Amino acid sequence: MPGALEYRIISIGTLGAHPLWGERSPVRTGHTTTTLIRSGDATIIVDPGLPAPALKARLGERAGITPDKVTHVFLTSFHPEARRGITLFEHADWMLSEAERETVGVPIAQSLGRLAESQEMAKKTGEEFHEDQQTTLEVLQRDIAILARTQAAPDSLSDDVDLFPLPGYSPGACGLLLKGTIDTTLVCGDTIATVEHLEQGKVLPGCADREKALESFTEALEIADLIIPGRDNLLINPTGNPRGPIG
Repeated sequence: MPGALEYRIISIGTLGAHPLWGERSPVRTGHTTTTLIRSGDATIIVDPGLPAPALKARLGERAGITPDKVTHVFLTSFHPEARRGITLFEHADWMLSEAERETVGVPIAQSLGRLAESQEMAKKTGEEFHEDQQTTLEVLQRDIAILARTQAAPDSLSDDVDLFPLPGYSPGACGLLLKGTIDTTLVCGDTIATVEHLEQGKVLPGCADREKALESFTEALEIADLIIPGRDNLLINPTGNPRGPIG
């Protein structure tokens, strides 16, 4: 019989450089918060940010399940730090929002095409194809392979789990709205990154569209009682907060 909605944090994420701690360059390896959601027949992993071996261990420690039990992987964005361990879930459906999938695909394909042309030209002329170019080419090839495997997610992943678009951090950033009997939880990815960003009303630097990111920040606070941020633990939405985001 299908189960009721339940969720838990599998791994708490972190920023490589936390701007609100005064860090200007990476001092650690960034990775996203990973959440496990069970609803109906769906077992969903959101943002598998850790490397596959570490994530497999955390999944066992935190939920007592193996990767093959996961039916869906959902990415709140296509950021590399949100999908580092995605290949752990070979038997699952990989999903992200249709807007994100369409938006990121074209520039990746264009960059890959240009670099492949440069490599071919280097072979013909005998010029050197530099090591950094080869590394970038391999990264882009992996990105394309992952993107090709993903599907555009439907509006709902189960009766209790709906997509909640949060454009701004990336063009098609999208959270998951978990509708419990007592409260509503939003898995919001990097739209709200940490407790400091929530408390100070700030979005991450480098957003694709800062104004849209601020609007999405506001919408997240309007809809959710509880927030699962992109790089922190579960947070309670401050009640009666008229300020909203400030930048």
